[in-house]
Amino acid sequence: QVQLVESGGGLVQTGGSLRLSCIASGRTFSTSTMGWFRQAPGKEREFVAAISWSAVGTVYEDSVKGRFTISRDNAKNTVYLQMNSLTPDDTAVYYCARTPLSGYNRSRLYRPGEYDYWGQGTQVTVSS
Repeated sequence: QVQLVESGGGLVQTGGSLRLSCIASGRTFSTSTMGWFRQAPGKEREFVAAISWSAVGTVYEDSVKGRFTISRDNAKNTVYLQMNSLTPDDTAVYYCARTPLSGYNRSRLYRPGEYDYWGQGTQVTVSS
C-alpha cells in the first residue's frame, strides 16, 4: 500500500513560481517511477512529468518543458515539481502518482491508467 500526500499549491501571479511536494509512505517509493498530473475544470487529467526511481530518467509534457522540473529525494520519500514562469493555462489541481512501470516505458508514462496510487491533489491557481 502506498499513500501520497501533495502540498505546495496556492495562488500565484503570471510569471511566478511554486514548488509542489509529494510525500509517500510505503517501502516501494525508492524503487518506483513517480509522476505528476494535472486536471483543470472541465478537462481530462493530463500528464505533466515523470521521474524514474534513480532520478536518471525524466519525461515532460511539451508545454512544461523548460519551465517545470521534476526531482526526488528517496531518503525523504518525496518527489518535487518545481514550476517556473507560470501562466493561467497552468491552473489546475495537481496530482502525484506512482506507477509500477520502469522509467524506460516512456510512451506509457503519459497514461493515467498506468498509475496505481494517487494523492488527493493540490490546487494551483495562476492569476493574469
